[in-house]
Amino acid sequence: MSESTDVIEVLGRWWFNYDEGNFHALKSLLTEDAHFTCRTDTGTTDYEEFVRADYRGRDEIIAWQTEHRLDSPYPLRHMGVNVHLTGRSGSDSTFSSYIFVTQILEGQVANLSTAIVTGAARVEDGEARLSALHVVLDTQSSVVFRTR
Repeated sequence: MSESTDVIEVLGRWWFNYDEGNFHALKSLLTEDAHFTCRTDTGTTDYEEFVRADYRGRDEIIAWQTEHRLDSPYPLRHMGVNVHLTGRSGSDSTFSSYIFVTQILEGQVANLSTAIVTGAARVEDGEARLSALHVVLDTQSSVVFRTR
């Protein structure tokens, strides 16, 4: 398997198991020393406390992910798209991607959020695991790129 395939696979497994609340599976997808952060791009929303996270270590990350997921909508779907490798740092393969998140409201698919996701993965014991995952949720209004 290639580095690119490993990263795409572990990231896809992460989002699927997060959405389904498979916390044991999530734990197995992290390295012991993993680092997870989450925030919005503006830091000014009324839900900052709910999304803000900065945790190190598998157990701390899973504790936050569990509580956060239990207080989130179901069904919830994270689509990781445009995943690509950005480099290597030691034994880690670094990546960037987007996520597109939906939920169901009154029987209709509703957009919940988009975000930029960066991070790193490494192979441990023959399995790709996330060693870093950083999520920055889009909350600012779009403007013409030249004027931002």
